[in-house]
Amino acid sequence: MSRVQLALRVSDLEASIAFYSRLLGVEPAKRRPGYANFAVAEPPLKLVLIEGEAGEAATRLDHLGVEVADGAEVAVAAGRLSTRGLPTVEENDVACCYAVQDKVWVTGPGGERWEVYAVKGDADTRCGTADTVCCRAAQA
Repeated sequence: MSRVQLALRVSDLEASIAFYSRLLGVEPAKRRPGYANFAVAEPPLKLVLIEGEAGEAATRLDHLGVEVADGAEVAVAAGRLSTRGLPTVEENDVACCYAVQDKVWVTGPGGERWEVYAVKGDADTRCGTADTVCCRAAQA
């Protein structure tokens, strides 16, 4: 199973959950404080909503990703990206977005961040450590 991920930083989490529930025809797969995600079967999509800081008025792109089945697929992607000359940042067993994940990050020419990741289990916090790429970007 692979699916594209779109992570949005939203100004009104509850309104965004209501809108995307109606748009996608599914309820969130996970809801936590300041966070929700939708696992959409068709088209295969993981939509992540992250509550923005106070005063952020508009929705903006947080990051993009491709969810894969397991850490072995993340490792294959990391090798492929590195071989193709893209600088990568690999993270294993990190807590991010209320999940323990293995992932590899690359940055597009416009500054857009992409991750290839596999969820290994649930986590109690959105960011396990401020050192993870996902969590550093949220603080910027």
